[in-house]
Amino acid sequence: MDAIETNRLVLRNFRAGNAADLFAYLHAPRASCFLSMKLDDMAAAEADAIARGQSDEHIAVCLKATGRLVGDLFAMPEDDTFSVGWNFNGDYAGQGFASEAARALFDHLFTVRDARRLYAYVEDHNVASQRLCERLGMRQEGLFKEFVSFTTDRNGDPVYENTMQFAILRREWQEQHLAGNSIR
Repeated sequence: MDAIETNRLVLRNFRAGNAADLFAYLHAPRASCFLSMKLDDMAAAEADAIARGQSDEHIAVCLKATGRLVGDLFAMPEDDTFSVGWNFNGDYAGQGFASEAARALFDHLFTVRDARRLYAYVEDHNVASQRLCERLGMRQEGLFKEFVSFTTDRNGDPVYENTMQFAILRREWQEQHLAGNSIR
């Protein structure tokens, strides 16, 4: 993909050199939905960074000033719809990077990739991601009870999580921006 620049960030394909920064937040994922992506060592991080770099679906979010990887986005196409999501290094939380990056991605998907609809799944206990969805103008479409399991209990039985679905249509995104309700 062609790089996307915001005021503070560059969104681009992953590179092998992103391994250490990727390992910094995926050696112990904060959100349960990313537990399957846990990286055990630098060799795994190097292989993962290279694999991610071969796809436009995985997007590295880097600081413009330093090039440092602070998180990632994904956009999985399904015809004219994309499943979107984000995972950021907790050391950079509270600085608005996720909002800035997701807004740029949404603009790109709606204007360049001609998306009609974007949706995201968020666990019901992941309040930060729910708030981000709301700041992006997404609406909650549903709550799936005991939808998916990312972990097991001490007996090895799956622990199922409730999952919310948020979505936004291109026309809703355009209406927001015409009305001046853009994200900061």
